[in-house]
Formats: sequence, structure tokens, C-alpha cells
Amino acid sequence: MRDETSNRPDLPPEIARRRTFAIISHPDAGKTTLTEKFLLFGGAIQMAGQVRAKGEARRTRSDFMQMEKDRGISVSASAMSFDFRDFRFNLVDTPGHSDFSEDTYRTLTAVDAAVMVIDGAKGVESQTQKLFEVCRMRDLPILTFCNKMDRESRDVFEIIDEIQENLAIDVTPASWPIGQGRDFLGCYDILRDRLELMDRADRNRVAESIAIEGLDDPKLAEHVPAALLETLREELEMARELLPALDLKSMHEGTLTPIWFGSAINSFGVKELMDGIANYGPEPQIQSAEPRQILPEEKNVSGFVFKVQANMDPKHRDRVAFVRLASGHFLRGMKLTHVRTKKPMAVSNPVLFLAADRELAEEAWAGDIIGIPNHGQLRIGDTLTEGEAIRVTGIPSFAPELLQGVRAGDPMKAKHLEKALMQFAEEGAAKVFKPAIGSGFIVGVVGQLQFDVLAARIEQEYGLPVRFEPSQFTSARWVSGARAAVDKFAEANKQHISHDHDGDIVYLTRLQWDIDRIERDYPDVTLSATKEMMV
Repeated sequence: MRDETSNRPDLPPEIARRRTFAIISHPDAGKTTLTEKFLLFGGAIQMAGQVRAKGEARRTRSDFMQMEKDRGISVSASAMSFDFRDFRFNLVDTPGHSDFSEDTYRTLTAVDAAVMVIDGAKGVESQTQKLFEVCRMRDLPILTFCNKMDRESRDVFEIIDEIQENLAIDVTPASWPIGQGRDFLGCYDILRDRLELMDRADRNRVAESIAIEGLDDPKLAEHVPAALLETLREELEMARELLPALDLKSMHEGTLTPIWFGSAINSFGVKELMDGIANYGPEPQIQSAEPRQILPEEKNVSGFVFKVQANMDPKHRDRVAFVRLASGHFLRGMKLTHVRTKKPMAVSNPVLFLAADRELAEEAWAGDIIGIPNHGQLRIGDTLTEGEAIRVTGIPSFAPELLQGVRAGDPMKAKHLEKALMQFAEEGAAKVFKPAIGSGFIVGVVGQLQFDVLAARIEQEYGLPVRFEPSQFTSARWVSGARAAVDKFAEANKQHISHDHDGDIVYLTRLQWDIDRIERDYPDVTLSATKEMMV
């Protein structure tokens, strides 16, 4: 979203055609299905999979962990690039399950817009609200897709009201549904004056589209039964009076969201949403960094790591760092400086993702997301540049809400367990704390389901059965302050002190009372629930 009043030059065409966005929703609103259809219409796959496919019916492309396939949920954010019309879409799929909200939060630091998927029957659900708050903190532009209109759904005005009230954002309809549930015929495309009719017979077919001259066009009566047509005209007249028109400036500032209606499983409304992302979505944006911001049109290449995924290919113990390019034109084989260690790094085999498939990236531009395979040098929050000491900011790490001890089934394998835990800590999949007193580790996560995922992955990837055990601690706080004050504090509270995988001091708490006591007795020490990643 270019600020028309500023004197910044236009973006190079290759960068201007990039659209980098995430899809956010409550579990089961249809996010993974929508992702599949995007790939289908982008020509990236020939036939869309189903999340809970029967037998050998195609499984979805964006879920690559065994657990995701078994449970029908997405637990790790994956990135996909594909072309649509003259645009290059970089889509980042995020976990909808609330137990993985931290992964999602970090993912949202790497995109320029978000597509919010809501279920036509359920409206705005709790997890949607949480994710929306994150978008709000970052002023991300939001495009909304109301899914499952072919099932019994709520009144359209009711859905729009709920979005406006719960999320405090204005809503403008980009399309309007004709009928609902069994009677759902399709939508009226408000932005382009077209009638879009749904084909229930073939789920992978693009809807039939009929150009019309406004709502009084006699052609409408040929396709829409009289009663539904009368309702459509009444509702649209009300919508035009009550709801704002599409205003790009408000949308790009994150105060207005256009809403499309459809049914992802029937491939309906998806293409209109994609056209909306292409036509109205923001170009690659300026990134916040220290000591200065990074503009996408800068000649020099820079990028930052927002996610690390280990063992994507179980045959190779690799770690792929997902890097969002913030500026420049990247070419394979380039030498980039790893700002945290000040060491040069030759990027010889960067990859582009098509869900679980990957191909070598010969080049990439600002806005793109590439994967850099490495053996643990790159961590979340790291910045790569062509030599300048600049650090992208705003990628947080949150205090875990659940803490448990962990033991290897085989006591002789303690070293293997340590290696596995450190790997997951660097991935951001869990916090790992080494207590100052005693042996063993304490693992912290945001949601209970993460313990199941960790246990399954440690067993699958390291051949190491583990068990998690209750711990006396309930939360963790990072400790900061003057060196002498922190040392004195740590010495006096040894039984509560541990270190995270970066070596930073962490205070493990049992009760809120512990935190209140420290704040009272040690005024020169600060306890915080978040820390900026990898400073």
C-alpha cells in the first residue's frame, strides 16, 4: 500500500506483483480447504485434497506432519508460493489451533495482509478473535471470507454485525450471497456487477460467471428464482445504505475489511477472493528494524527468519529456516552476512515451497519467502543482510503457560534427549529450561496439545520414547536488570532459577504471589513475560 503523498519511487514491477499473506481462522472454519483451492486456481495442483480424506483420496498438500494428517488439523505454519494471473502469491498457512498461537503470532510478522476465514454458521469464534488481536497490533490489512454458505448459516447482516462489534472493524461487502443452506445458488459480485452461480456437481470447477448491468438487469430473472431475487434486491439496498463502500486507504490501515461469501469445498467464491487479494491487497511493506527501517525497493538484499522447521524431510536431519525477504533481488549462491554472529554465509541451495514439495530457488524478490537449509546456525529472529548491521525487530517470544518435566524412557539416552529438546527450542516449538539446581529439563508450552506433538515428534524423529511429568512450576519470567542486581537475585532464589536455550536467566514461578514478592523485594530486577527473539 503505497502512500500516495510520499515521494518514494514506485516498486520494481517484480516486487509490486508480490502478495504475501497468511490465512487465519478458528479450527474447522475451512482454512486448509481454502488453501487447497488457492493452489488449485493458481495452477499449482491438479486436484484439491480433503482434510479428512477417505482411504487413498488425496490428502491436503499443506499438512506434512503425520499428526496433522491423523487429526485433521494444521499444527505448523507452512509457506507456499504460486502464480495467479500476473501476481506471485506467497501464502503462509497458520495453525488454527489455539495451542499453537505463538507460531501463528510469529508467522504474522512475516506477511503484509491476512485473510480471515469465518464459518457462516458460527460467526466470529474465540480463536479468530485472538488472532485478529495480533493482526490489530500490527495494523495488518484484513480480507474476510465467510465460508460454508452452502450449509445452514446465519443471517448475513447478523454475521457482519458480529464482526463489526467483536473485532471493532468496519465491514464492506464485496459479494452478497443468494439464498443459504440448500437454497444457496451463488453470489452477486458487488465490485464487478457479476452473477456467480455455484456448480454443486463438480467441486473442483470454477463457478459460472455472468456479466450483468446492475440489479435491474432482466438477465438476473433467468437465473435466480423470483423470491430470492426480491430478497437479494432488498438486502443489497439496505447494505448500501448501512455499510461503508470499499475504501483502499482504510483497508490498508486495517480499519475496514471487505467480505466475500462462498463455499471453499465447492470451490465457490474462492476465485473472487483471490482477485480481491490481487487487486486490493498490499504490496510488500516496509519492515521495522534497528537502527533504521528496511524499504522493499532497496537494492541490497535483506531478510529475517520467522520460523525454523526441523526434520521436514525425515530422511535428512535438516533444519529449514523460513526467511521473509525484506528488500532487494536475491540470487542463488549469494553471500549474506548473518548479523547476530557477524559471519558471512553462502546461500547455495535456497528452496521455494509448494506445500510439502520444494524446488531450488534461483532467485527471489522482496516479499518472497524462501527456505534456507542449515544445521542450526539460523534461529528465529535472525536477520541476513549484504553486510549492513541491521536487525529486524518485533518478533516476540512469549512466556509459556504450561510447564512440565521430561524424562527419556531409557535413562542412558539423556544426551539424545537434550539434543532433541534444544532442537525444538530453536524451532520455537517449545521453551526448554535447565534448572540451576538438580538435573533434567523443564519444558514450557502455550497449550496442552503441544506436549502430545513434542512427544510424538521426539519418538518419530529421534527414536526416543519420552514422558512428560507434572512440575511444581506454573509459569516463567525472563529476568533483566543490572548485572550485580541480577546475580544477587539469582543467588537468593536458586531453587526458582533456570536458563533458557539462549543462556538467559529465567525465574520459574508457582503462584502469582511469587512474582508480586519479587517485584516488592527486588525493585531493581525486572520480570517480563515476553522477550524479543534472539537479540
